[in-house]
Amino acid sequence: MAGLVILLLTTAIAVLAPRVAPYPPAQVHLVDRLLPPLAAGSTTSLHLLGTDQLGRDVLSRLVYGARVSLIISSATVVVAGCIGFTAGISAGYWGGPWDLVIMRIIDLQLAFPFMLLALAIVSLLGPSVANLIVVFVVTSWPVYARTARASVLVIRSQEYVEAARSLGARAPRIFLRYIVPNIVAPVAVVASFQMAQVIIVEAALGFLGLGVPPPTATWGNMLADGRVDIQGAWWLSLFPGLAITLVAAGVNFVGDAVRDAMDPRLR
Repeated sequence: MAGLVILLLTTAIAVLAPRVAPYPPAQVHLVDRLLPPLAAGSTTSLHLLGTDQLGRDVLSRLVYGARVSLIISSATVVVAGCIGFTAGISAGYWGGPWDLVIMRIIDLQLAFPFMLLALAIVSLLGPSVANLIVVFVVTSWPVYARTARASVLVIRSQEYVEAARSLGARAPRIFLRYIVPNIVAPVAVVASFQMAQVIIVEAALGFLGLGVPPPTATWGNMLADGRVDIQGAWWLSLFPGLAITLVAAGVNFVGDAVRDAMDPRLR
C-alpha cells in the first residue's frame, strides 16, 4: 500500500504539474539564486524547497521532472514489454531455428553491460526524450523475452496444453486460452522492477549529461546542477535524490505486492 500511494501520488503530481507547481520550471530570477528552503524571494514569494543557481524554484522543477521520469519509464515498459513478450512466447512455443535466432540475439545483447550499451546508444542518437525511450527499449526487451520464453517452456509441456492440442485446438487458441494467462504474472513482476531501473538509469544519464537536454527539468539534470554547490546548497542535490529514491522504492514495493498476489504458493 505504501508503494501504491507513492506511485499514485507521483502520477497525480506529474499529470497536474501546471496546477501543482508554484512557478514555471524554467523561470529565471537571478536575484533569488541559491535561496535555502522556506526562504522568501525578492517578491516576498515563498520557495518551499529553495532555488537553484539561476533562481529557479526547486519544487517546481521537481514536479515537472516527475513527468519526464514517468513518461520515459512507462513508455519503455509498454513498448519493451510488448516486443519481449511476443518474441519470448513465440520462441518458447515453436522453438527450432526461430528460438535459436532469438536467443542468440539476446545473448549478444546481454554480453554488453546495460549502462555501457545505454551510453553508447545515447551518444550516437543524441539526448532527447524519444531517443531515451529507444535506448531503454533496446536494452530492456531481452529481459521480458527471456522471462516469457522460460515460462512458455514450462507451460507448453503441461497436460492441459497437450490435451487441448490433441483435441484439435489451434495455436492462437492455445496462446490466448492457456499460455498467455499463465505468463502474465511473471512478466508483470519483471515490468515493475524494470520501471524502477529505468527511472534510476534515466537519472544517471541525466547526471552524466546524456539525458534530456536543458532547460527541460529532470531529476538527473537537477542532481548534476547541484553537485557543484553540494556543500553550500545541499538542497539542490538532496530533494532530487529523495524523489528518485522514493519513486523507485515505491515501484519496487508494488512489484513485490504483484508477485505475492499472483503466486499461489504464497497464499
